[in-house]
Amino acid sequence: MANLKEVRNRITSVSSTSQITSAMKMVSAAKLRRAQDAVTRLRPYAGKLREILENLSSSLDASDGGQFSVKREPNKILIVAITSNRGLCGGFNANIIKLANRLLHDDYAAQNKKGNVKFVTIGKKATAYFSKTPGAVVSSHDSIYDALTFNNVAPIAESIMDQFVKGDFDKVVVLYNQFKNAAVQLAVNEAYLPVEAAPTKSLKKVASVDYIFEPEKQSIVQDLIPKSLKIQLYKALLDSQAAEHGARMTAMHKATDNAKDMLKELKLTYNKARQAAITNEILEIVSGANALKG
Repeated sequence: MANLKEVRNRITSVSSTSQITSAMKMVSAAKLRRAQDAVTRLRPYAGKLREILENLSSSLDASDGGQFSVKREPNKILIVAITSNRGLCGGFNANIIKLANRLLHDDYAAQNKKGNVKFVTIGKKATAYFSKTPGAVVSSHDSIYDALTFNNVAPIAESIMDQFVKGDFDKVVVLYNQFKNAAVQLAVNEAYLPVEAAPTKSLKKVASVDYIFEPEKQSIVQDLIPKSLKIQLYKALLDSQAAEHGARMTAMHKATDNAKDMLKELKLTYNKARQAAITNEILEIVSGANALKG
């Protein structure tokens, strides 16, 4: 009977876990819908703004705002690592950490040996991991998810831009999970600064673009470039948030299915053990009755 009690306790425990994971799945599904709507609305605007910025960057000088397009020898690197504040979302956070480690040991191995690779972390998981290396984290912004708005993201982007212009860093990249659908999230390494010109394959298209500036090019571009960079960071955070909810919903769905499968096996084990116990009791009764007759 002790064995039966152990199985019953496990059934109760797995059943409770299944209810929790099912509830978490529904909560993530509700949050995913709002996050998905936000990022899909912003993507066309952010994409067009980036396209304009790339088309203009080749003709800008420092006075026009070309300080964000200045290409220097990449001796000092800043990596903006975007993760979540919570776990239970599959490989969502691990993928960003793996991508960052690959950059440290492959792409920026020489700079890393000199201690010239720094991090701006957004999300407690990234902060906890990269803080293990003393001095690696320049700043962390884990509370941004409490109110993820453009106005709250803008100061972070401004700080990064200021450090680039002052020469504290020669290159800035952003690592985040790009939202595709609820089941697919892609770990992306996106160049942030310096602003690069349009790819070679679209040179013909760029050559045909002729913008009319009103009032004048300098004042418009000086506002356009910082705003575009702020929008790019905001879009990355919205992408990451939507991807997080999708990853958590998928993970909790799988966890719920696994719990149901485990419950079936435990109930089968319980019924077998119970049947064996009943059979033993019947055998003992029959043996006792035969002994009394004898």
